[in-house]
Amino acid sequence: MNILIAFDKFKDSMTASEACSIAADVIRSENPSWTFSKAPLTDGGEGFCSILTNHADGHLENVSVAGPLLDKQNAQYGIVPISKLPPAVCRLLDLPDAGQLAVIEMAQASGLQLITPENRDPWKTSSIGTGQVIRHALNNGVDAILLGIGGSATNDMGLGALEALGLQFFDIQGKQLENLRPENWPAVEKIVSESMLRLPPLRIACDVKNPLLGANGCTYTYGPQKGLKKEDEAHFDKLMFSLSSKLCHTFATDTTIRDREGSGAAGGIAFGLSVACGAQLSSGFELVKAWLDIESKLENADILLTGEGRFDASSFNGKGPGSIIRKAVS
Repeated sequence: MNILIAFDKFKDSMTASEACSIAADVIRSENPSWTFSKAPLTDGGEGFCSILTNHADGHLENVSVAGPLLDKQNAQYGIVPISKLPPAVCRLLDLPDAGQLAVIEMAQASGLQLITPENRDPWKTSSIGTGQVIRHALNNGVDAILLGIGGSATNDMGLGALEALGLQFFDIQGKQLENLRPENWPAVEKIVSESMLRLPPLRIACDVKNPLLGANGCTYTYGPQKGLKKEDEAHFDKLMFSLSSKLCHTFATDTTIRDREGSGAAGGIAFGLSVACGAQLSSGFELVKAWLDIESKLENADILLTGEGRFDASSFNGKGPGSIIRKAVS
């Protein structure tokens, strides 16, 4: 009997790797003759960096950055030789033929798990730490960047990350605004891009389909879990409309990009990085499936054992456990 163990994380309890290891230990103790393989799943949130980096025999870099509330936070990102990646991954991400790929996990620097529930407030959170991790990877000379954006604490369209990469914001008096957060958005009169760093190919792992704005956008859909009060949703969305228009104007980008599927992912960072850095979105599950060679593992398995901290209808909405079940029965 061959078992494929493919758990996602149990939020605030166990990582995906820990859950898979515990299940493997129990199976081994109860049925010593059974064989098993492990494929810890990730949706781009917690565990994304370590799971993918370790599987590709890469190494982890440590960096000190600003957390979502601008406090000091230690984060890791992976560096993986592109030559070690499966061809299917390189095709999916349209990577260079050689060089180093940085694997960055937004949750490490700007994650919701870094803030206690009573202190969660998207008016005050910034993705600047994620931009600082990207900047550190650039200084290491990477040739492409893969960013997983699950588990974010922010709803700032990635403007904090872009500030860390050199984007500048000014008020009506011409004073530069630093450490920009949504509570400061009304003061932004002008956005200047001349000091922006040039990035290598930037790919975002994302299975969220929400647009940036409106009833199905990031503010109304994900703002409440990040601490946004219901009575603030309409005002926040209106401010986001205004500032997103300014960002599109700065980079001569059509505002219809706000309506694209996935633009609202992770508080709109998918939108911001697409406009300012030409980021391209890729299916998170398809990426992980190719990276971990899940199809061949499924073909060789008699039983699939999967799950996550809370398995419900949302598990079939692009998340790893639901997606691997669909793949297994197809």
